[in-house]
Amino acid sequence: MIQAADLDLVGGTGSIAETDRCQVLVIGVGNILMGDEGVGIHVLRTLETEALPPKVQLLDGGTGGINLLESIARAPAVVMIDATRDGQPAGTVALVRPACVANIPVGLSAHDFGLRDLFAAAALLGQFPEIHLFTISVEEVNPMCLDLSPAVSAAIPEVVNAVVALAQRLAAPGEG
Repeated sequence: MIQAADLDLVGGTGSIAETDRCQVLVIGVGNILMGDEGVGIHVLRTLETEALPPKVQLLDGGTGGINLLESIARAPAVVMIDATRDGQPAGTVALVRPACVANIPVGLSAHDFGLRDLFAAAALLGQFPEIHLFTISVEEVNPMCLDLSPAVSAAIPEVVNAVVALAQRLAAPGEG
């Protein structure tokens, strides 16, 4: 079951031109060559098969970090999916809604530094979006492995369903 973190709350792969009209940007991040570390990308690939509202855009963020700044600056709401080493059992799913950069969890796998920098830069530019961060706990990172562990793989349907429901709600006129 998805766990909500105790943080202050903020009240298809698209090109830059497509994100101009984007209401909700869903970004999967991770390195698919590192086993469970790539779960965000695996979730994104599954989301590509789902029916999403027209104002929802999907973006494979890879390990892009600060390179994603222009994309997130164009969306009022960002839904991000990433692996985390938080000490929880592999496959544990949590939803974090950080209200500011300081509330972005530490330890988001190998690209933690880049994600914090990404949102810090957005805040400095006055373009800090509403963030919804889905994390999937991982226990091991396996270099040069494309497969997910059974526990992490089993979490994908739960995350996909939660992201679809959230994206539909965020993209609905007058809601959010």
